Amino acid sequence: MLILSNVFMTFAWYGHLKLQEMKISTGWPLILIILFSWGIAFFEYCLTVPANRIGFAGNGGPFSLLQLKVIQEVISLTVFTVLISFMFNGETLHWNHLAAFVCLILAVFFVFLK
Repeated sequence: MLILSNVFMTFAWYGHLKLQEMKISTGWPLILIILFSWGIAFFEYCLTVPANRIGFAGNGGPFSLLQLKVIQEVISLTVFTVLISFMFNGETLHWNHLAAFVCLILAVFFVFLK
């Protein structure tokens, strides 16, 4: 659920830039871009909220709030990187981006460390 919600989030936050690049939304006023993005973000929330409720230890799930947040951030950045690599041809990965991903993996390791 978190992966799919992050697909929606990425499209809500950055999809309008792709539409602008494709000359679809070039003349749209900012308020229309915002409403368009909110419409997409609605589906993100429809998946994120239940995923967090199900995953939270206080509701019988296996994760603390800190663990859920770190998992969410890692998923978010991973989905973002994959989608942006396909959507925007000018965006390329460099060594420092890979180093940042290693740091994220370490963050997951440390947040789950007992």
